[in-house]
Amino acid sequence: MRRVPIVGLAAAALLFVLDQLAKLGVTRGIALDEFTPPYRITGFFNLRLVANHGVSLGLFQADSHGARLFLIALTGAIAVAVAVWMARERNRIDQAALGLILGGAIGNILDRVRLGYVVDYADFHLGEWRPFLVFNLADAAISIGVILLLVRALLMRDKPPRATENSHA
Repeated sequence: MRRVPIVGLAAAALLFVLDQLAKLGVTRGIALDEFTPPYRITGFFNLRLVANHGVSLGLFQADSHGARLFLIALTGAIAVAVAVWMARERNRIDQAALGLILGGAIGNILDRVRLGYVVDYADFHLGEWRPFLVFNLADAAISIGVILLLVRALLMRDKPPRATENSHA
């Protein structure tokens, strides 16, 4: 009998809710739009609304309706693949990482469906140097989830099952 990936589903649901609340807070609470100046939080972090019509790093701009539908379908297919992987995953850390990826993907897909673009707002900088493009909580969660999966795959191997005294090769 297959176990439900509770950890992954909880991570996905929590991330999705937090992502949508953050985006709502930026667009409605602070009322940022693309034409208002950045809202300074600290000397290295501003809130600045950017309508992201593409995917990561501003690649593959979806300027037409067909391109937007293609991006929705592509990211939807990736989200389904992640959900299937999560359902089969037994390791809870991997489930949580996949949940972060899934929740972030669904949050960005919802933006693209509702608005035609993804709401990005987190602007980290050191003076005029910006090591990252403007991003959102969903983007950060997807990146963290991928990093967790890579670290686990490359550095943390599960212990092989112990051989019993009666088993011989």
